[in-house]
Amino acid sequence: MSRRFSLTATGVFAGSLAALGAFAPTAAAVGPFDLAPLPLHSLFQEQEPDRLTVTVVDTNITRADGTYELRCGPSGGTHPEAASACARLDELAAEDKNPFAPVPDGQMCTMQMGGPATARVTGTWHGRSVDATFSRKNGCEISRWQNLVPVLPAARG
Repeated sequence: MSRRFSLTATGVFAGSLAALGAFAPTAAAVGPFDLAPLPLHSLFQEQEPDRLTVTVVDTNITRADGTYELRCGPSGGTHPEAASACARLDELAAEDKNPFAPVPDGQMCTMQMGGPATARVTGTWHGRSVDATFSRKNGCEISRWQNLVPVLPAARG
């Protein structure tokens, strides 16, 4: 009896596979809206590492001004605090924040001057192109700069 059950189950299983095969699309039948299988390696493919160029001027801090390369995933480059800078970018990503977004138009900002420091960050972050400028010309810009320390140096006024 056990033998008959296994033969019957195997027969049913084989028949089910054959029936499914009749409905499976062939490569020629896949249209633009059909789901095509992804290659297995693409499911596990890691994102390109982040690569940023950070240029800072007029910080009034010895050895803070200059142009640095920052690589994350793993951290490296010529940035003086690469590991800490990458960790900060990871924190902001975990909070689902774009640290390179400009101050929104119409944003009310305090009229204070945080010093002459300016910075420009270019490159790629999380697969997106970055080209952002930073200053310390008002409260919003100071806050935006401070949010990115240590990617940007803690400038003094």
